[in-house]
Amino acid sequence: MRSTVVHDHFQPDKCGVFTVLRLIFCKLFMITHLLRLLSLAYPLILTACTVGPDYRRPTVITTTHFKELKGWKQAQPLDHAIPEKWWQVFKDPYLDKLEEQVTISNQSIAQAEAQYRNSQSLVQAAIAAYFPTANGTATANRFRAATGQSVAVSGIRNLFAAGLSATWEPDIWGSVRRQVEASEAGAQASAATLQALRLSTQSTLAQDYFQLRALDAQVKLLNGTVETYEKTLKITQNRYAVGVAAKSDVVQAEVQLESARVQAINIGVQRSQFEHAIAVLMGKTPAEISILPAPLSLQPPPIPVSIPSQLLERRPDVATAERQVAAANAQIGVAKAAYFPTLSLSASKGTQSSSLSSLLATGARYWALGPAALAIPLFDGGTRGAEMQQAIDTFDASVAAYRQAVLVSFQDVEDNLAALRILEQELEIQNKVIDAAQKAVLLTTNQYKAGTVSYLNVMIAQASALSNENTAVNLQGQRLVACVLLIKALGGGWDVSYLPNQDEAGGKVKWSQFLPIPVN
Repeated sequence: MRSTVVHDHFQPDKCGVFTVLRLIFCKLFMITHLLRLLSLAYPLILTACTVGPDYRRPTVITTTHFKELKGWKQAQPLDHAIPEKWWQVFKDPYLDKLEEQVTISNQSIAQAEAQYRNSQSLVQAAIAAYFPTANGTATANRFRAATGQSVAVSGIRNLFAAGLSATWEPDIWGSVRRQVEASEAGAQASAATLQALRLSTQSTLAQDYFQLRALDAQVKLLNGTVETYEKTLKITQNRYAVGVAAKSDVVQAEVQLESARVQAINIGVQRSQFEHAIAVLMGKTPAEISILPAPLSLQPPPIPVSIPSQLLERRPDVATAERQVAAANAQIGVAKAAYFPTLSLSASKGTQSSSLSSLLATGARYWALGPAALAIPLFDGGTRGAEMQQAIDTFDASVAAYRQAVLVSFQDVEDNLAALRILEQELEIQNKVIDAAQKAVLLTTNQYKAGTVSYLNVMIAQASALSNENTAVNLQGQRLVACVLLIKALGGGWDVSYLPNQDEAGGKVKWSQFLPIPVN
C-alpha cells in the first residue's frame, strides 16, 4: 500500500499562513464602516446633473397609404393581425413542422442569442460603475534597513498588515447614467436584431420550401408530358408501320420524348439543393433531412396590411436602427461628461504590526479617509474634442441609417404588394393560354392522324402547351414566395412591445456575480 504523508506546511499550527487568513476574515466586518463613510457622499448624486442631449426619436418621411394597395384583397376582418407563427396562415402541416425546428436548432439564431446575452452583460457592467469598489489586502514584509540610516530598531524587521479599502467615483455629470442608457439601448437593438434574424431565417425556409414544391409540380407536369409523348410516339410508330408516316416522324417523336425525360431528371439537381438548404436552416446536416415530393396545391392566403405608420412599430430591423440611434445619442453625453472634473473618494481601514500575535491589538489599528481627489481636465491634445465630434458624427450616421431603414421597409411592402397583384393577373391570363394551347394540341393531333398536317405541327403544339403549363407552375410558386416576402416586409407577427424594457435589458443578475471568485 502507498502511505499517505501529510506535509507539515499543510498544518495550520506549524505555519502562520492560516493565521493570516483567519485574521483577514475577522477583519471583514470593517467593510461596513468603509461603506458608511462613503455613503456620506451620496447626496452628491442627488444634486448631480446629466450632461448631453436627452433622446428624441428622429422624424422620418412617411405616407398615409401604400400606393400598391389599390385592388388588394385585404384579409377579413381588416383588423386581424398576422400571428406570431405567421407560417401557419398557409395551412401546410409539413411547413409548420419544418419551421418549428428553425428557432430550436438554427446555429445563426443561436449565435445571435449569445450576442444578445452578451449585450445584457454589458448593461450589467455599466450599472456596476454606480457602486464603489472594495479590496481586501494582506501583506507580509521582512526587511533590513540600509546601513547608515537612523532607525528606531536596527537589524532585520518584520511587518505584517491586513486591511480593507474602498474607492468610489460619484457620477456627478451623468457619464455613468448615459453609458447605462447606451448599453440598454444597445441591448434592445440586439434583441431586435435577433428577431430580425429569426424572421429572415423563417422566411428563407418558407421560400425554399415553396420553390421545392414548385419543382415537384414541374416534375409531375413533365412526368405527365412523358406519358403523353409516349402515346404520341406509339401513334407515330403505328403510322410508320403502315407506311403513312415517314421515319423522320418517328425519330422526332423519340427525341421529344427523351428530352422531356431529361428535363424531369435535371430538376432533381435544384430540388436537392433546396432540400439541403432547408436542412441547414434547421440546424441539421443534409443527410438528416429527406422531403418527399408533394403537389403544389396551396393558394396565397389574404394578408392583413396595416397603415404605413404602424409598419415602423412592426419591423424588427427598423427597431434595431432606432435603438442604435438612442445608443449613439447617449454616447454624446458620455463624451461631453469627459470635459468636466471628476471626483474620486476613498477610505481604508486595517491593522499593521511587526508580529502576527499583535496584529489584532487595538494599537495596531489604523484608518484613513481619502485621498479625495478632484481631477480637472486641462489639456489632452484634442482627444476629448475628437471623441465628442466622433460621437456626434456617429449619431448623425445612425439617424441616416434609421431613416433609410424606414424607406426600405416601405419599398419592401410596395414591391411585394405589386408582385402579388401583378402575378395574380398574369396567372389568370396564363390559365387561358393553357386552355388554348391544350385545344391546339388536340386539334393538331387529330389533323396529324387524318394526314392533313405533318408531325412538326404536333411537336410545336405540344412544346407550346408544355412551356405554358410550366410557366403557370412557376407563377404559382412565385406568388407563394411573394406572399412570404410580404409577411416578412410587414414584420411577421412581431411589434416593438416585444422589446425588453429598461429593467429587462440588463437580464437576470445572479448573486454569484458579486462573489470575489468565479462561480458558475
